[in-house]
Amino acid sequence: MPFRHTRFVLAAIAAALSASCEKPQAVAPAPTEVYVTPVVQKDVPVYLELVGQTQGSQDVDIRARVEGFLNRVTFREGSFVRKGDLLYEIDPKPLEATLAGAKADLATSKARLEKTNNDVERYTPLVAKQAVSRQELDDAVAAQRAARSQVDAAAAAVDKAALDLGYTRVASPIDGLVGTTQVKSGNLVGRGESTLLTTVSQIDPIIFRVGVTEADYLRVIKRDPTRAGGRARADGIELTLADGTVHPEKGRIGPIERAVNASTGTLGMQILFPNPDFVLRPGQYGRARILLETKPGALLVPQRAVQELQNLYSVAVVSGDKVTFRNVKVGPRVDSLWVIDDGLKAGEQVVAEGLQAIRDGMTVRAKPVPAAPPTGDESAAAK
Repeated sequence: MPFRHTRFVLAAIAAALSASCEKPQAVAPAPTEVYVTPVVQKDVPVYLELVGQTQGSQDVDIRARVEGFLNRVTFREGSFVRKGDLLYEIDPKPLEATLAGAKADLATSKARLEKTNNDVERYTPLVAKQAVSRQELDDAVAAQRAARSQVDAAAAAVDKAALDLGYTRVASPIDGLVGTTQVKSGNLVGRGESTLLTTVSQIDPIIFRVGVTEADYLRVIKRDPTRAGGRARADGIELTLADGTVHPEKGRIGPIERAVNASTGTLGMQILFPNPDFVLRPGQYGRARILLETKPGALLVPQRAVQELQNLYSVAVVSGDKVTFRNVKVGPRVDSLWVIDDGLKAGEQVVAEGLQAIRDGMTVRAKPVPAAPPTGDESAAAK
């Protein structure tokens, strides 16, 4: 009995030691969870966005053309004025006196001319009768010509004095928006230079001036090749203002500069926008959006699904439970999406979230990207 008991104990100890030496069996890790979205196919408009600044279709500097003291300012600053509306009045009295003197000189010159005409008429028949010398007649004819020249000069002086007197009333040359006045009543203007008084801008239509690169210029021109060197016909251009609102009127491409600026590599281009309510003013910044083309049946994926490394673009495609990285050729960006020109097919599933945790050939558990939460407007509409 003692011997059997001893063997039983030894067998139990050996079994325990054998069990403790065996390695535990490894448990397979769970597949990595990723969020996928299908490749969408639809017609996509391709836009060119350009940042620029507005300016009046005509910006006319109003200047004093004669010297004098300013009597009055007749307009309200920042208001709309019509062509011919009186803006300033310069004291006309000195110029009225100048005009009166010029008219007096003209009358005197005409009287001298009349005398010389009488002398020529009187001497001409007397020369034939040898009652006066030929020299006296020649002197009378010369005096007549000189008097006629003096009359012409005096008449020109009268015209100039009348013209200067007219410049004392400064009127708007165009319909437009008048700016603030640079001078006040009582100021001396026009001494030694044509003093700037104010500026009138024609702002309907208003010009939105942008600078485009050579590549963008070619993209615009290829949309309508007949515009090169001719009148632009592109229209439907949207203008987004500084506060994010869109100008209600659509624009069209206007004049384009003759040559590319060698220092900046850009080409100046004007876009004309109707401005009937005068909302746009010269000097405002904005962003114009030009429709270049519509890509039919374009393939779209979220921008966050595209990886870029040394100008190579790739996406992670999930087929079944396996993930494969695939190089793609990208096109333009549209909002938060990216057009894929080559490398994908419609309906394929691409990884939109979780790219950092996967590698080529891994087994993954794909879940659809959750829908974006509704905006405040959409929630209110649902209620």
